Amino acid sequence: MPTPEPTPAERALGRSYTTGDGQMAFDISDLSVAHHPDRSATLTYSLTAVRPGHPDERWMFTLPWDDKSFVDVLTAQAPDPERLRQLVHLVRALLEEWWDTKQYNRRSASMGRQLP
Repeated sequence: MPTPEPTPAERALGRSYTTGDGQMAFDISDLSVAHHPDRSATLTYSLTAVRPGHPDERWMFTLPWDDKSFVDVLTAQAPDPERLRQLVHLVRALLEEWWDTKQYNRRSASMGRQLP
């Protein structure tokens, strides 16, 4: 069975990016989105964290997404551009928060695992 074409939201969320301060890049190699019957979703990223002066680190990051107000944006073939921008901003903020807190926050630590 062929893999369904990614939605615009999945494409936008799966793009690599550099943080606003330019100190870090998240090189995203894969994103999968699992939709659940309760209308929540789970976003699972394979990514490489790139920071000047540090070795690159490969990670698997799993973000439970319980905000049902964005289900239409995640699934639509033509989502509202402003709402899509908001979703991307929120998810990237959570990804950066995970990165910044994974060393000392147990919940954050459980969302990611370093890959060889």
